[in-house]
Parts: sequence; structure tokens; C-alpha cells
Amino acid sequence: MAHILERYFTNEKNVDLTDRLCESTLKAIINNAHTVIEDPTNYDARAEIMWAGTLAHNDLLGTGRIGDWGSHDIEHEISGIYDIAHGAGLAIIFPAWMKYVYKHDVNRFAQFANRVWDVEIDLNNLEKTALAGIKKTEQFFSSIGMPITLEEVNINDEHFEEMAQKGTERGPLGNFIKLDQEDVYKIYQLAK
Repeated sequence: MAHILERYFTNEKNVDLTDRLCESTLKAIINNAHTVIEDPTNYDARAEIMWAGTLAHNDLLGTGRIGDWGSHDIEHEISGIYDIAHGAGLAIIFPAWMKYVYKHDVNRFAQFANRVWDVEIDLNNLEKTALAGIKKTEQFFSSIGMPITLEEVNINDEHFEEMAQKGTERGPLGNFIKLDQEDVYKIYQLAK
């Protein structure tokens, strides 16, 4: 999911086809994840997840888009210091990143909430819609046994400054919004 989300949150306009491809691939994962967890031998559900994984990694879903990839860079610093799986780290960092950047393009986040999580769009309050989509993302990650806070994996703020500094030493992270050291530190804080 994180590899699709990195591509989905783009500043490129007029990418409706790949928006829809990303959204449907995310929905396929959401619709089959619990089945695979409950019955790892379920061929149909596993095939859907594996096909979604192929699409998430072969860059077809990135066609015509400039992906973000900031969350991956932020997470790499966590798994570089702590014994945490990359996917678990992304389940923690992605919602924190979303909370930090959603105001940059509230419309895209409201679209994500509506098309992926079936959140009804509140035309009078797109921010409410966007935040509901972020909350649903967190709830889903939690429902499949993923951690959604650093506290859940026994990580405190001891290395936040160091990780933010190391992560940005070659320049700002991401493309949706360029994140400097202070931004990355704040995202770690949101992930606590």
C-alpha cells in the first residue's frame, strides 16, 4: 500500500486514469487483506494481493506522475537504528506524514478518502473528509496487526533529531512537499 500511496500523492494534474488505477489497487488490497491473514491458503485472495503488489512495484501506477517517496526516506532512518520491519515502519510513518502534509492539497486527500475509503465528501468541510480518510488508513493498518505509533514498537524520541538530520543531510525529502530537517522531526513527533 505504501508504494501505491507514494505514487498517489503527487502534484501532477490530469492523472485521472492512474488515480483510478491506484485507488482500485488499494481497494483490492483492503478487500482481501483480512482474508489472507485469516486464511493464508486462500488462493483467490492471495492472488489479488500478489497482483496488487506487482502493480505497486513495477511503476505502472506511477505513469505520468512524480511520486513523493518522503515517507520511505523517513522510515529508512527508523529501521536503520531500530530492529523494525520496513512495512511496519511505513504503517507508522505514512499516517503521520499524511497528517503533516494534507493541507497542501486537501482536494487530493478528500478524493482519497472518498474513492478509497468510501468517506462521504463534505463539500462544506473538505478538511474533515481528508482527516477521515487518514483515520481510516490508520484503522486499517491497525486492523491487520500493523503498528501505527512509534510507542507501539517501543521507540521513543531519543533519536528523532539525529534521524531527521541524517535523513535530510543530502537535501529535502519528498516531492509532494519538500521536507527539511525540522519537517521530518515534526513527522516523527506526530508518529509518537
